Amino acid sequence: MRYIVAMVFAVIGALLATVFLSSSVADWVVAHRSFESSDDAENLHMLVFLASNVAGLIAGWLVGWVIAGFGRSEAPPA
Repeated sequence: MRYIVAMVFAVIGALLATVFLSSSVADWVVAHRSFESSDDAENLHMLVFLASNVAGLIAGWLVGWVIAGFGRSEAPPA
């Protein structure tokens, strides 16, 4: 059950990161750099966008794992 809760929170974390965080972070990183071509700027934007989504996925997984762990007993059943 702990894995399912962690997976649900991971999906929620990734969705929240995609909607609220990733684009803003990618725009900010690209705006503070200078590029030779627009392709380089787009590649960096895509990389930062995906990295932010992965970070949201991992953060959601960890939150779900910790929350699901609170409902667990101290000793596993024998």
